[in-house]
Amino acid sequence: MQIYSFSPFGYEGSLVTVEVDLRRGIPAVDLVGLADGAVKEARERMQAAIRNSGFDFPPERVLISLSPADLKKEGAGFDLPIALSVLYAQEDAKKENSQANADNSPILIMGELELSGNIRPVRGVHAAAATAASAGILKCIVPAANAEEAREVSGMAVFGADCLQDAFSALSNPNNFTGHIKSEACTENEIPKDCEENYGILFAKMIPDYEFENVKGQKQLIRALQIAAAGGHNLIAVGAPGCGKTMCLQKFPALIPALTKEEAQPVTRIMSLAGLLSTNQPLIRIPPFRMPHQTASIEGICGGGPNCRPGEISLAHNGVLFLDEAAEFRTSVLQMLRVPLESGRITISRAGRSTVFPASFQLLMASNPCPCGNFGSETKLCLCSARSIEMYWKKFSAPLLDRVDLRVNVKNESTSDNIERNPTTLELRKDIAKAIQIQRKRQGKRNANLTPVEIAQYCKLSQEEKSILDTASQHYNFSPRAISSCLKTARTLADMSSSPQIQPSHIKEAISFRIPVNDFLAL
Repeated sequence: MQIYSFSPFGYEGSLVTVEVDLRRGIPAVDLVGLADGAVKEARERMQAAIRNSGFDFPPERVLISLSPADLKKEGAGFDLPIALSVLYAQEDAKKENSQANADNSPILIMGELELSGNIRPVRGVHAAAATAASAGILKCIVPAANAEEAREVSGMAVFGADCLQDAFSALSNPNNFTGHIKSEACTENEIPKDCEENYGILFAKMIPDYEFENVKGQKQLIRALQIAAAGGHNLIAVGAPGCGKTMCLQKFPALIPALTKEEAQPVTRIMSLAGLLSTNQPLIRIPPFRMPHQTASIEGICGGGPNCRPGEISLAHNGVLFLDEAAEFRTSVLQMLRVPLESGRITISRAGRSTVFPASFQLLMASNPCPCGNFGSETKLCLCSARSIEMYWKKFSAPLLDRVDLRVNVKNESTSDNIERNPTTLELRKDIAKAIQIQRKRQGKRNANLTPVEIAQYCKLSQEEKSILDTASQHYNFSPRAISSCLKTARTLADMSSSPQIQPSHIKEAISFRIPVNDFLAL
């Protein structure tokens, strides 16, 4: 039997072959294969766990090899595969014909051992199972707490072990391994009955205070959030402190659809590598919503560290990255978002190795109009100089703002009379659901991610719409990216109204959300 384990590094990680040789000599345990401190300590934990589980530790000299030899092995997940390799080698040595296990297929094993022999959960199990499955290894033994995430990998037969004895017994009994139990429907406790199941289910009931009907005013901002959810567009909301922009943006997860199974796989892998999966959690179907603090570093946002851990933009993959008080983030942090926004991935290089993390996220930003927050207010005095306001907005830079499709100037409407009732979250989701369904059938992705070729194919305009867009482009000096942004937003608006063609009203509304910052702040 060939036993494999997994060394997490970046997004890919590496399979590691675990081999044990029992030989004559003074009893000792030798470990070779460029192991780090946690793996070297596995020798002591493994010996104590074997003895405390009722097994005899081999009286011979034990050589443990972890290959490939030039790959640094990290983490506590090697405890269980090393212990089982030792027990298997000892059992195999007692039998002349090597009949210790009738099943000679390769197997993936991960787990951390307690001295008592119990098995602790480890991070990266979903990533390990996916990597093993791609290499043709379709059987694994993992901690019982990690079993569900391993079963989500297609074709993988899994045994969840609570202790070393259970894991060793499973080696000789293939019937102990079970795959994923297919269940398309979720329980009523997880899903509100009024959600649309055909194009993804959002567990809106799990989001505190998700109801948009409770928001007073801010009709334009809520409309922009609806468009952003329907097409995956980036958005920035600018307004005075206390106007409600942050509150509305925090309700945004109630509008976006749940992840498909294909979208959920990389999200679950990233969360597994980061150690953020809860016990026995299956595929993550709720889109991530990440809200880092303004003091976050570049490494915290883009990822890094000795093991190339995922950063916030990768943890927000297929979900949302929300930067509240965005102008307070470091300029370098804001500027590094430009490439991932365009490419949907980020390459991290550390110590001669590199990894590519997926980072296809939707960016939401909230900001004050100036350092004091009162610029443009009709009732309060702005104390900021023109120079300070200019430096404040230079943090964003034109290339970053050019990648934001929707810009909303949020007014303070809390004291206004006769404010119209806002639509409920369910009413907003109905138009979003129509748009999502159309996009998935038409091009298989959100409108915000359309390529130039796809824009030309799906965003065709009549002469009237072209004239409207050309006039706005000349008036506001739109860049080619801004023109493409208007077309993609108009396509989303057409999808929300189930219109096969972009109408003049759609292109006009798209332009209204694309006003340049200089004109935008002057409103």
